[in-house]
Amino acid sequence: MTEDVEAGRAPGATPATGGGPVGEGRRVGSLVATNLLGGVGVASGIAVGSLLVEQLAGTGAAGLGQAVGVLGAAVAAVPLARLAARRGRRWSLPVGYGVACVGTAGVLVGAATASLLLLVTGLVLFGVAQAAGLQSRYAAADGVPARRRGRTIAVVVWATTVGSVAGPNLAPAGGRLGEALGLPALAGPYLFSGAAFALAALVVAVAYRARPDAVPAPGAPGPGAPAPGAPPAAGAPTAPAVTAAGAQAPAVEADARERATGRSAVVGARAALRWAAGDPAARAGLLLLATAHGVMVMVMTMTPLSMRHEGASLQVVGLVISVHIAGMYVLSPLFGWLADAWGVRRTAALGVAVLGAATALGLVSALAGGGHALTAAALVLLGLGWSAATISASSLLAATPDPVRLPLQGAADAGMSYAGALAAALAGPVLALGGFEAVNVLGAALLVPAAVVLAAAARGRAGTRPPARP
Repeated sequence: MTEDVEAGRAPGATPATGGGPVGEGRRVGSLVATNLLGGVGVASGIAVGSLLVEQLAGTGAAGLGQAVGVLGAAVAAVPLARLAARRGRRWSLPVGYGVACVGTAGVLVGAATASLLLLVTGLVLFGVAQAAGLQSRYAAADGVPARRRGRTIAVVVWATTVGSVAGPNLAPAGGRLGEALGLPALAGPYLFSGAAFALAALVVAVAYRARPDAVPAPGAPGPGAPAPGAPPAAGAPTAPAVTAAGAQAPAVEADARERATGRSAVVGARAALRWAAGDPAARAGLLLLATAHGVMVMVMTMTPLSMRHEGASLQVVGLVISVHIAGMYVLSPLFGWLADAWGVRRTAALGVAVLGAATALGLVSALAGGGHALTAAALVLLGLGWSAATISASSLLAATPDPVRLPLQGAADAGMSYAGALAAALAGPVLALGGFEAVNVLGAALLVPAAVVLAAAARGRAGTRPPARP
């Protein structure tokens, strides 16, 4: 009974088709395969994107390559969430990867013609793949009980490990393939990106089946809600009321939010954000996502440039980026388990602390003359901190009620991507003016607001734990 209520079903009800073990395995399995392919596509481009822009526009504009890609993800996040709410994730995810395929073609044409405008336009569309990949972690959490939510998100996030580690190491092969086709060597890896995105779109379109009870239709009773006029189920709390105009309801406990019943209202991203402003858990999730991603993007984007300036080969750069991406994903199941068993807020605080340690080690590496081993260690810590922070923040946002859940997730991903775009845009000039030392100092400073908010939350409540089984 407890699992039924947590998952949004009426107690004792038979799970809808797609919610049983076989349907659940197919749903999560399709997301795992899609994230693996998407990881190959995104990481192949990230490894060389900044270098390609630098080749056309100089070091000061190098951060533009990552910035516009993240901007593309930010702009696409809310429309993809809206499409998911109206048509389902089986539509929104393939559309996102399809747009990214068009972007890879733009990158290739821009690089071949030395057109910065075409290159940047292609990179904007390329970034939509990141928005689709981010949405997949929420798709995994749809309708999942609280005590398994962090681990389910983490499994899908972890699937990105193989693709993301392999992607940067495809740079030499991609360069040779590009040159064989008459393209610049740095553009070649985008050939692999386009193929990976096309396969990801195909897999999710063919294999993904959402839980029918995961996303209610606008205006329809929410999951597990009683029939109109019937009293609520015993022990079921009342959902926080959210109107189409965005009126904010009183904050309720996280356990009550995830078992919410009542009628769904159609709300937009702005209304969802107004609601989140009064909800401590949602507010913490929003800030943590944006901060962790901004710091990670800023430091990671400038690492290849700093290493190349110190004489590192493309193979060494690719290896360092690979271990960083491995740090982002390979231990995600551990952080998912920690979020479920130890507490979401504690896991979030751990993520911020590890990100701080990463910027400190990066600063030491820069001051010591840029040893590749120290730089690689700093990038591993950067990835681990991002993983812990992102999984815990995603768990907080996945527990929000149906009227605001999808629009708030879209707004959160948009904010996360806008923060990354701004950080990447600032990183190039900061590197040019103050070197890699300044990049790490600025990254550490950006963590302070998140640390303050999490410390305040810890004083109010030590952690969010899943409800105990009766």
